[in-house]
Amino acid sequence: MAHGARGGRSGGRPTLEEVAARAGVGRGTVSRVINGSPRVSAATRAAVEAAVAELGYVPNNAARALAANRTDAIALVVPEPETRFFAEPYFSDMLRGVGAELAETQMQLLLIFAGNDRERRRLAQYLAAHRVDGVLLVSVHADDPLPDLVAQLEIPAVISGPRSAAETLTSVDSDNYDGARQAVEHLLARGRRRIAHITGRLDVYGAQRRADGYRAALRDAGYEADLRLIEVGDFTEEGGHRAMGALLDRCPDLDAVFAGSDVTAAGARRLLREAGRRIPDDVALIGYDDSAIARHMDPPLTSVRQPIQEMGRRMIDLLLTEIADRRPAPTRELEPRQLVLPAELVVRASS
Repeated sequence: MAHGARGGRSGGRPTLEEVAARAGVGRGTVSRVINGSPRVSAATRAAVEAAVAELGYVPNNAARALAANRTDAIALVVPEPETRFFAEPYFSDMLRGVGAELAETQMQLLLIFAGNDRERRRLAQYLAAHRVDGVLLVSVHADDPLPDLVAQLEIPAVISGPRSAAETLTSVDSDNYDGARQAVEHLLARGRRRIAHITGRLDVYGAQRRADGYRAALRDAGYEADLRLIEVGDFTEEGGHRAMGALLDRCPDLDAVFAGSDVTAAGARRLLREAGRRIPDDVALIGYDDSAIARHMDPPLTSVRQPIQEMGRRMIDLLLTEIADRRPAPTRELEPRQLVLPAELVVRASS
């Protein structure tokens, strides 16, 4: 195509971002057009195709060669035991969002567990053989080697929640800090003053941010977080039960609990009932995720809603964009993006 450089940045190869700007749409929409998704209106498709033609946007040689060898498969990798995947609504909601966004494409979705060293080694061999076009990583801990492995293999990848503030992979998360702030501010507004926090696993960045939001809300209200009122949990029901027992032993006069997940809150609720504490009369209780567990608990659980299905959809959009714009590492122009979606407190009878 003789006009291949027209409109490109500094006379170079036109980028996906420039096509999106010319067409007046988002990067994800351009990606869907390029990947043949029917989830685009005829008018939008025409606008994108016109922008592609005007700019002369074409994949480079490496990308064209890749297209001939596309697997049309995406791996959803969960570095957790299968038991946790099926016990926590977060994962099923994420899978639902990812599946809904992929349903209108030609892509197949592979669900892969990598909860132990043996499974991780097997996954490394599978990825090294380039049997998938891209990878979604869900529930990654700070010390997990999988993200770095994927980066080394130069496989397009998107992670659900960064590993740290310095994340180098594209990520999609909800605002854990603000979600926690909303929960604690609500409890303070209800007159609660001895507010405990059962954290999630603190090697998960989202759990760290929730703990930060908890402390910030107390500090802004003129209170310093009492370390005796903070107990490390692990997002499980049994972990919530154990943590609640430890908190009551240390601080029997606590009057509220902000739990790191709805599953954790269910465990805390069981311990509070065993101890004869009424919810919310004696102890107000708030969870996180706004899962079906929250709605069906007795009393119904106040919880912070994460847009988990929307997170799954956005992860697919970003991943398809990376796959479409894939370039050799030295010339690749697609920078990692850190997308953060808002969280929302849903108030019910438990608080």
